[in-house]
Amino acid sequence: MKNTVKYLIIVCLLGLSVNTFAQATFGVKAGLNLSNMVWEDDDYTYSDEMNFTVKPGFHFGPTMELPISESISFETALLLSTMGAKAEFDNGEGTTKGSVNLLYLNLPLTAKIKIDVGGLKLFGALGPYLGYGISGTFKTDGESDEDVKWGSGEDDDFKPFDAGAHFGAGLDIKSFEIGLAYDLGLANLAVSTDNGYKELNRCFAISLGYKFGKK
Repeated sequence: MKNTVKYLIIVCLLGLSVNTFAQATFGVKAGLNLSNMVWEDDDYTYSDEMNFTVKPGFHFGPTMELPISESISFETALLLSTMGAKAEFDNGEGTTKGSVNLLYLNLPLTAKIKIDVGGLKLFGALGPYLGYGISGTFKTDGESDEDVKWGSGEDDDFKPFDAGAHFGAGLDIKSFEIGLAYDLGLANLAVSTDNGYKELNRCFAISLGYKFGKK
């Protein structure tokens, strides 16, 4: 009898999972990234000294939205996303311009709340994001590009794993979605953390999405 009840529970849960997954909406989105970085320790902000400024880039990839209720859903995506910053610093012989160019696979995991305002479908999204660095370069005027070394050893440049908070808002127009988002990096990318040293990602994004089969 106990085994029968156990099997019934498993079957019900599997049926619920399949039914929920069947309600999922799949799509794609792409857009503009405006990224920056913060490099600082307990005494000084090095990114200010190097005049870090916003670096334009991009993001794109597939999305999935899973309804929880009529106004709440869970949304995720697998995005190829650029990060990094532009810099302008004194190299001892004068002012030099350069940039940190990083490419990540990012996975936002957000709760999404939709509100109907006068026929307009507005939404807000909040949750964590996870990222993994897959390539990158350091660029400096007058010098050859240098590849970023990912890892946690003394000779590496950045730890590959990133994580932080994802904030979003936007507008649904039938199958299309216009969104704004901000990623606040909380994971320290720095290999050496002496004196509280840390390197953090920041990124503002504007995106256009399309949901397949949605009317």
